[in-house]
Amino acid sequence: MFNIKPGGFLIAALLVFPRLCLSSEETGRNLETVVITKQKQFLLNAYSTDAGQSKGLDYQSGVEELSGLPVDLQSRSLQSGIQTDFSLRGSSFQQVLLLLNGQRINDPQTGHHNSDIPFTKEDIKKIEVIPGAGSSLYGPDAIGGAIDFVLRAPEDRKISWEFGAGNNRNGYGLFSFNDKLKDLGLRFSVEDAQSKGFRFDTDYKKFTTSLGAYWQLPDGVWENNLGYQEKAFGAYDFYTPGLGFPSFEWTKTLLLNSGLTLNGDGLLIKPNFLWRRHYDKFALDKTQVRSTSVNQHRTDMFTPSLYLQKEAGLLGKVGLGLEWGQERITSTNLGRHTRDHNSIFLDDSVGIAQKWDLGFSFRWDDFSDFNKVYTGSASAKFKVTDKWALNFGISRSMRLPSFTELFYSDPTTTGNAGLAAEKAWNYQAGFEYKEQDFSSGLVFFLRRERNMIDWVRSDPSQKWQARNFTRDDVFGVEYSLSRKINNFLSVDANYAYTDKSIDSQGFQYKYGPNYARHLVNTIFNIHLPFGRQEIGFEYKQRPARRGWLLMNAGINYDFNKNSKVFLNSTNILNVEYQDIAGIPQPGRYIEAGFRLEW
Repeated sequence: MFNIKPGGFLIAALLVFPRLCLSSEETGRNLETVVITKQKQFLLNAYSTDAGQSKGLDYQSGVEELSGLPVDLQSRSLQSGIQTDFSLRGSSFQQVLLLLNGQRINDPQTGHHNSDIPFTKEDIKKIEVIPGAGSSLYGPDAIGGAIDFVLRAPEDRKISWEFGAGNNRNGYGLFSFNDKLKDLGLRFSVEDAQSKGFRFDTDYKKFTTSLGAYWQLPDGVWENNLGYQEKAFGAYDFYTPGLGFPSFEWTKTLLLNSGLTLNGDGLLIKPNFLWRRHYDKFALDKTQVRSTSVNQHRTDMFTPSLYLQKEAGLLGKVGLGLEWGQERITSTNLGRHTRDHNSIFLDDSVGIAQKWDLGFSFRWDDFSDFNKVYTGSASAKFKVTDKWALNFGISRSMRLPSFTELFYSDPTTTGNAGLAAEKAWNYQAGFEYKEQDFSSGLVFFLRRERNMIDWVRSDPSQKWQARNFTRDDVFGVEYSLSRKINNFLSVDANYAYTDKSIDSQGFQYKYGPNYARHLVNTIFNIHLPFGRQEIGFEYKQRPARRGWLLMNAGINYDFNKNSKVFLNSTNILNVEYQDIAGIPQPGRYIEAGFRLEW
């Protein structure tokens, strides 16, 4: 089953070397038991990173920060913030739940737009990755797991200005303002980025701006976040690998999230409202933008919700959630459609004898165009010692077909209005070890998927068509460590192995085999007297394809605590590779920049 390839020797070297030479202090990317603001129900091994902390490699977007975690980022562009698909534990790009402050933001048209998150890296406090769970609390799409982008609350006054420029005539500028006046906090950011591209039809422009307003109340806080983003990018063969179409795409995203948190006398009250509007214009051939090959889409997603949580003695923390949601699309290709849902969910977390932590959840969803669906989860954590813990979990997840899978039609592809919802059972067991200077964890997981959706055909002369299939079985293991050598060197490493057994039924799959069988991230953080350097290695291998090794590095020079210059380089070895078959990725890239804070 494990089918270890020669790349396994590289994997062993990258993981074992850090373990042999380490000793003291926490680092920025840690394996941890994630506590979501909604409840303390996830007791399984999960991952978190502080996206805004000082580091040697200055990422342009929060999405790129995920490259240091066991998340398979399938990018089609020079920068990960332009067009990126997410995969967890061998999932498809549609099977990962994206959250903003714990609220679902998946695009109902297609998962290819899930990386259109209209906030800058200065707005993001941290990113939490919860593999294998989520549907029972947050709704559809968490077949492989969930990724939560947690926004930063305004703090003391800080003004930041940053710009960078690199080869391919790539450049960006970022301005951010934070201030807090008594009970009112404000955060404002604006970013502009552009590039001529690393080859024909890979140029892009991106503009992002956001506003956050937080009002501190006697027993809580009222949070309001508004973000807007525009992208225009060359999409050469993005969705038609190998066919040579000079495509182009324009997207706009507007997102409003308003939430109130009140906590007093052991009762937590959290009403919330989220609205996301997304525009997408796609030209299969940009030389014929006035032809019928241009598709235009507008989607809206509304989600008002209410969550209550109460300390209930022996029962622990008991929560009740109510949610109503609506998704709409108006499209030149997909037509006009509306989908409503009503949801109720319960969750409970309780500690027993200071050794056991137990978590439970159950969710009922009633969709206007699908049957009622029930999901749930149960997890347990046993503390062997103060440093060692074992954890176990089981959860049931589901995903509704996207509007594209249901209604899309072009000369090579056709949707299927009769698709059923995907369903999956997730099982996992693992351990974690934590002390002040070191953390590590190992997880084994099994996912049994039913009615999974993919685009298939019997032979190349046929159209790709969306279809349900009876079953997929996914097995894998994840290992993570984080440690530091005194005050000069720290190391973070992750390894994920995934084996996916697909019931092909004689069909060719468009996306099914495109997952990472081996995924390794190893990052060395070097703390220098004048700044910080980061050297990272990433190895990835997909089924039936050769693996590739990427090396990245970045260095900061601090003039003082308020200013620095930085130099970054990605794919230093200039490796030729294709993250998505048929779409070449950029070679060596070098970027320099300056950052000022006051």
